[in-house]
Amino acid sequence: MKQIPWCHARTGRPIIFNSGQAYTMRTFIFSLIIALAANTYAAGKIKITVQAGPYERVDCVVSADVSGLQLKESSAVELYEMTGKQKTPVPCQLLTEKGKAPVLYWILEGKTGAGVARTFFAEKIKKKPAGASAMKVEDNKKALILKKDGKKILQYNYAHVEPPKGIDPSYGRSGFIHPAYSPEGNILTAIQPKDHYHHYGIWNPWTKILYDGKMYDLWNIGEKQGTVRAKEIENTCSGDIFAGYTAGLDHFIFTPGEEKVIMHEWWNIKAWNLSGGFLWDFESHLHPSTSLPVLLKEYRYAGFGYRATEDWTKENCEMFTSEGKTRQQIDGSTARWIYITGATKTGRSGLLFMGHPENYNAPEPLRIWDENANGGRGDAFINFAPTKNKDWELKPGNQYLLRYRILSYEGEMTKEKADRYWNDFAHPPVIIIDN
Repeated sequence: MKQIPWCHARTGRPIIFNSGQAYTMRTFIFSLIIALAANTYAAGKIKITVQAGPYERVDCVVSADVSGLQLKESSAVELYEMTGKQKTPVPCQLLTEKGKAPVLYWILEGKTGAGVARTFFAEKIKKKPAGASAMKVEDNKKALILKKDGKKILQYNYAHVEPPKGIDPSYGRSGFIHPAYSPEGNILTAIQPKDHYHHYGIWNPWTKILYDGKMYDLWNIGEKQGTVRAKEIENTCSGDIFAGYTAGLDHFIFTPGEEKVIMHEWWNIKAWNLSGGFLWDFESHLHPSTSLPVLLKEYRYAGFGYRATEDWTKENCEMFTSEGKTRQQIDGSTARWIYITGATKTGRSGLLFMGHPENYNAPEPLRIWDENANGGRGDAFINFAPTKNKDWELKPGNQYLLRYRILSYEGEMTKEKADRYWNDFAHPPVIIIDN
């Protein structure tokens, strides 16, 4: 038989096989190569099952930890859905943050019935040149503006904004959202209204803070006991699925001779590429910045606040909550969500505010103005106030999270639609990953 030379892996000396042995060896080597290639492929691809759970889903935001793809800086991710043998590409967006697992976001498009599961595959690919994004963040050197297909969603003002001329300068501040827009471009927020110069669109200060044995008010900034100021912009992101930013804020108290930061805050904001309105998330991360605790004392208003456009009064806007309460009944009640709809130049527009069930004191008490507010004008103000009926102690070394989701819409809102949006936020689909 013909002899075929091989070399010993350790000694390097020739090894003699007959042709039958060589065939067996080559088959083994070929199988080994296939197996290694399969393992390499598996390391760059994962299966993701999305289970709708007990709720019907319609165009729902979902996300998955894709650490199993073993991504590198030069990596990107491609996503597709498998329905039987049909493979459908799915737009997605990868978020990689220092010290955190990489997360893939996409929209569970269309209607997914309760109890239904859908199968996706995420695959590691090489980065491609970035194209135009549907969701963008623009920086005009004073504010960040989030946009969807060129339409403005909201503006985060990180530069200091002075009060109107002739008004005490202590009413100026930074670190707030205004304007917040409807999809048709109607401005739905107001800042520095004459009746309350300290109201700033959508903002998040605290009214009664006990620190080191003394009480401070960081909401009513005209009292000159404290304020909140924007700090750095940690990052911004644009893409096909969302646009957003992470921004720092400092909570100051004023003592004789000095201003002191007693609490740091981070806002994580994401606006989603969904039809039917502008949907965006607001996360507030709070943590004391000194060795002393910060006690947020019980008070009738504090925390996540919204001041509506001055065009809205008792004559042309209405409010409704998840518990079926209308404007005259809402103040002091608790709710999972609340919406406000009012007259605009294009017809009717509104905002749906949703509180997360893991927030402190959820479902949170609400503070609103009834129809007799401001001398009977009935201007609109809404506040999720977790400390309305109980104290909240923030301890040094700990971080505290409050989460809200907001939908800006045209036309009218319904209880059924509001419940669906809240279920997606509070009880998202279950994600199962097979590496």
